[in-house]
Order: sequence, then C-alpha cells, then structure tokens
Amino acid sequence: MHKKLLTAACTAALALMAGGAQAQISGNVVKVGVLTDMSGTYSDLAGQGTVVATQMAIDDFVAQEKPAFKVEMVSADHQNKADISSNKAREWFEREGVDVATELVTTSTALAVMKVAKEMNRVTLMSGPGSTAITNEQCNDLTVHYTYDTYAMANGTARAVTKQGGKTWFFLTADYAFGHSLEKDSSAVVTASGGKVLGSVRHPFPASDFSSFLLQAQASGAQIIGLANAGADTTNAIKQAAEFGITPKQQLAGLLMFISDVHSLGLKNAQSMYLTTGFYWDLNDETRAWSKRFFDKQKRMPTMVQAGQYSSVLHYLKAVKAAGTDEAQKVMAQMKKTPINDFFAKNGQIRDDGRMVHDMYLVQVKKPEESKYPWDYYHVRQTIPAAEAFQPLSESRCPLVKK
Repeated sequence: MHKKLLTAACTAALALMAGGAQAQISGNVVKVGVLTDMSGTYSDLAGQGTVVATQMAIDDFVAQEKPAFKVEMVSADHQNKADISSNKAREWFEREGVDVATELVTTSTALAVMKVAKEMNRVTLMSGPGSTAITNEQCNDLTVHYTYDTYAMANGTARAVTKQGGKTWFFLTADYAFGHSLEKDSSAVVTASGGKVLGSVRHPFPASDFSSFLLQAQASGAQIIGLANAGADTTNAIKQAAEFGITPKQQLAGLLMFISDVHSLGLKNAQSMYLTTGFYWDLNDETRAWSKRFFDKQKRMPTMVQAGQYSSVLHYLKAVKAAGTDEAQKVMAQMKKTPINDFFAKNGQIRDDGRMVHDMYLVQVKKPEESKYPWDYYHVRQTIPAAEAFQPLSESRCPLVKK
C-alpha cells in the first residue's frame, strides 16, 4: 500500500514538473518571425529562400527533438526600410506573440529591429546584414550576428586581391551603413597589406544606372575597383563595367558576392573573381545533402544567408528546449554556452558581443570550361579559421566586452 501511494505521489510530482516546464513556454508556442527583402535588391540572396530555410529548420527540429511545445512561423517583406521593419517587429512582439526576429538582410533594418527587440526582451538573429556596428557600437545582449560581416569579407577578399598584385584601389560604395562599413573595413585591409586607396564614390541604394560612378572609377586609374555593395547593385555594376569596356583593363573585386550573383551573371562574366563566403553548397557531403533538400523546394542552390538562417533558427529552437523557456535572456545564455556543430559551422561559438564566429572560405569563380555540373561555380582556395576571419575581441568597441 505504501509503495502504491509513493508511486502515485511521484507520478503526480513528475506531472506537475512537466506542466511547469511547459508553462515556461508562453502560450506553449514558440513563434519565429522572418523579416526579409522579398521583392527588392536582396531578394535573391535572402528573400523567399530564407523563409524556406526557416521552415526546414522548424520541421527538422520538430522531427528530431519532438518538443512539447508548438513552433510557428510568420514572415513579412521589410522592403529594406527601417521604419517598416521596426513597426512590423513591434506589432509582432506586442500582438502576435513572436519570440524571435530573424534574418533582416539590410543593416538599416537590422539596427532598427534589434533596438525594438531589446526594448521588448526578444531575441534577434541576423543572417543577412553585414555591418560590424551590430557587434560593436550598437551591440546588445539579445542580438546574434550569425553568418558574416564586413570585417570577414574584407579580411578574405581584399587581402587576397591585394597580395596578388592589386595594389591600387578605388571603391564603388552603396551609400548607407553597410556600404560605408564594407569600404572602411576593406580600405584598412588594403592599406595593411601594402596597397593604396586612390578614392571612392558613393551610389544611391538601390541603384540601376552606374555609368557616372564607373566612369569616376575608371578615371582614377586604379588597378582594382572594389564593389562595396551587394545583390542586384553588385551584378548591375559588373554588367555595366563590361559594357563600358572598363573590364578587363581594370579588375573588379566583389567584396560581398553570393552564389546567386554568380548564377545571375554567368561564369563568363564572373570567372576568376575572388570572393569570401561563409558557406558553399558543394563543400562536403553534409553541405551537399542539405543543399539538395533546399534545392528541391526552392529550385536554386542556397546562399550563405539562407544556409545561415537555417542554422541560426535551429540553434535557437534547441536552446529554447534545453532552457525549458522562451524567456529571451535564458535562451540567449543557453545559445552562447552551446557550440554550433552542423553542416553550416563546426565548433561555432557566439561571443559576448553577439558575433557568431566560424570558419570562412576564400573562393575563386571557375571559368566556364572548369564547371562540370549545374551550380559547380567555385574553387575553394583557402579556409580562413574563425579566429582569423572575424574581428578579435581585443579590438571590440562593444560595451558588453570586458577588456
């Protein structure tokens, strides 16, 4: 009799504990919000592909982890506008119970959303934005900068091109925070590598006609025209440089290029260009397996932003389960103490400044005759270890970092 009573009491206690753990998940639902560029300059490199990647992460998490809570997703087009982004994020947090804002692909929108999220005690996961301000002056303890940043891009591409003889540079720069950051970081690397910056010109974001800007770059006489922009701005500049006969007399350096850009340009136009990336679909068996699943849904191979989006969302959801709560501070603590090991990153780690550090790759675009099958676009020339790829904490300007 006593044993039966004891067993019943234990069962009841366990049930209460389980109920208590479930109660820590608000509404027993974890809701992931994807804010991205669905129709503009960055829609190919992010856009609907990041929505697909997010749903894949949710589906895989549910299948593998069998959580007691539900996971839902909402998405919206931020149109690359900070006011639209911050208003949508606030609406999601206040009215729709969104726990985490993700992707964001434009520095101006990212900076706006991370402030709202911090104010409302929500996590922000950034896969697409590039500016190092996110983990420096503007850092906060609820934001993760996951996939890449302008420091890593410059550290790979600008250094490689300068060391291979591209000693004089002129920058064609998108006139907003991201472009300024990429130009600044790249200029520093060029100078440190023995090169010289002859000048720069800033173009509106987004832009379609680059003629006057390219003519200024041509007149500079620089060996290298550094493209401190991204997405359609980069591909349009490359196409117009060829039309005006600027290339191959002067070389172009795409300081932030994606596989979607190479696909759009074609290997004939992009061949031999160096670029830095956090992910390549054809790197190994793991990357190929995941990328082929993505391709089946999207009919395109993933960019590093789309692959990073999957990884960041899955890491977040696993942290929610491990922490037994969706409370932002507790989830973030769990994320920071748990290494990231998946197809995207090996031994990745989220630092105190919010930067997720992982290996990066310097690649060179293949010549048309070197490509053996669809999307076979890159030679991987160098693996850049995490400790070298990203800004060291000793140089951090984030107030959260203890020197």
